[in-house]
Amino acid sequence: MTQELNSVTDKLQRQIIDFCRHIAGSARVTAISLFDNYSLGMPSTKATLEIVAVIHDFQPRLMSYLKILDGRAVIVFAVDQWVFERDAERGFLGEAFAGTLVFPYTALYGKDYLHEHEIVLKKRLILESLENLILSFPELSYRIYIKPQYFMYEVILNRVRVFPPLAYSLSNFTKGASTKNTKAVLQGYMEALKQLEAEKKVIMSDGYVRIPKKFVDESQNPRVRFINLSKNAPRTLFTSFFKVFPQMMNFFSQNTETFLNLQRLTMKKNAYPSREFVDPQKYVFVPTAKGLVSLSDRVSIEVFARKVLLNGENGEIKFEPVGGVLNDVYLIKAYANGVEQKVLVKRFKDWSGFKWFPLSLWSFGARTFAVLGRYRLAKECAISEFLRCEGFNVPKILHVSHNERLIFMEFIEGEDLNNAIKRIATSNGTERIEKELSDIRKVGEIFAQVHSLNIALGDTKPENAIVAPNDEIYLLDFEQASHNGDKAWDIAEFLYFSGHYLQPLSGTGKAEAIADAFISGYLKGGGDVNIIRKAGAAKYTRVFSIFTLPSVILAMSNACKKAKVPK
Repeated sequence: MTQELNSVTDKLQRQIIDFCRHIAGSARVTAISLFDNYSLGMPSTKATLEIVAVIHDFQPRLMSYLKILDGRAVIVFAVDQWVFERDAERGFLGEAFAGTLVFPYTALYGKDYLHEHEIVLKKRLILESLENLILSFPELSYRIYIKPQYFMYEVILNRVRVFPPLAYSLSNFTKGASTKNTKAVLQGYMEALKQLEAEKKVIMSDGYVRIPKKFVDESQNPRVRFINLSKNAPRTLFTSFFKVFPQMMNFFSQNTETFLNLQRLTMKKNAYPSREFVDPQKYVFVPTAKGLVSLSDRVSIEVFARKVLLNGENGEIKFEPVGGVLNDVYLIKAYANGVEQKVLVKRFKDWSGFKWFPLSLWSFGARTFAVLGRYRLAKECAISEFLRCEGFNVPKILHVSHNERLIFMEFIEGEDLNNAIKRIATSNGTERIEKELSDIRKVGEIFAQVHSLNIALGDTKPENAIVAPNDEIYLLDFEQASHNGDKAWDIAEFLYFSGHYLQPLSGTGKAEAIADAFISGYLKGGGDVNIIRKAGAAKYTRVFSIFTLPSVILAMSNACKKAKVPK
């Protein structure tokens, strides 16, 4: 990632190289790099030149030197070659020295060596960035599309967050200007990605980076989370201790204008320099039925209705709340040219306080719930789109505004299964309820097919199944869904929640009929009988005993425990 030096003369370059050789003494100089802060908008006549000299078998291992060469202040950081290489490969010193390779730099000596270790470093940082994405969006990570620019801006912005004064020497770069510097930095990531693709650690598709399923599964190990979090401490500690931060402070002391700008900014309320940078999530996309949408998207409900539903034309828009205790859910109706369009929008709120505490008590020991709105939104988006692509009937996701925590989705006309179960509950024994039981049987079959993909739905109350006018069954609400989740919970919640509607004096016949219909459908769909039996355990029945009759729960539990594979 070498740059042309307009402000560093040949004479000064020679003096820098000679000084580094003087520092090395009898040892061999392997490489010399110059951090290009001046080429990013800094005044070239004032900027302090910052040099990293990699020296083979350097004793002492680390040392810094300040020298005036050709009238310019030069700081040289001398580092042993073994230490530098471990820093690039493993973050041995929190990337205090190798980390300069993620910024624009000039190779004054040992160009090939520096380039080789730049790629080594960037490969590792790409994998760390992917692990962090997976830990932040566990379900969404299976589906996201990433532009290579994400890694470039994310890595640099992380360093600015640790040490904000870097923002000023990198301001032109991180504002996203299409310059030779950004192209040179990005080229290193492209080479690193090409190598990672050959190693089957990433998938490249139409200019996007995809995360292989194996990598996602391995990265969800809690040990990975701990290791990634622990890397921030040495990055801060070693970068400060080994004088990369002092070099920046020396730079500001040489650059009065920038230093004053920093002082003015810090006096402003809520000022934070990284806000002016390119948002890395601009380059991370989630799939919807209408195409890819960036995680940085900020579309409000009103803007979506005007722009998408009315297509910028004049028309009437109505918003109707349609329930939602833990989320805000609205039905948007747009009228233009005599045509009505309906879209459902859900805003994902964080669960806290009185909203979350009863839910956590209710499910204690049997089920844990995703609480934060952004996690639940990611699950909804990822699982819904996955199931749609697998051919299941789910509402199409039309747009996602991750920053606003909004999902816009197709409105499904029909009747939720609650009504069918209520009709069963109120039937007098002479009424035919075969249609209702048939729908329950279909739901059981669909659950089995979903479970065969190793997906647990998480929230399977009967109201989350819609019977459309054409008798097709649609599944809704995937904000608690997950890969590798508890499939027995899905069965238990559907059955025991259905039992809530049964009358106290109606006996257990209806409870058994509902359970038998669901179980037969589940087994017909290829479901595992052991999962059915597991749903009859006390671990699950206890959770629903607060609002479903004990006799009903017992009847359904026994039906699950006695389930047999059909001959």
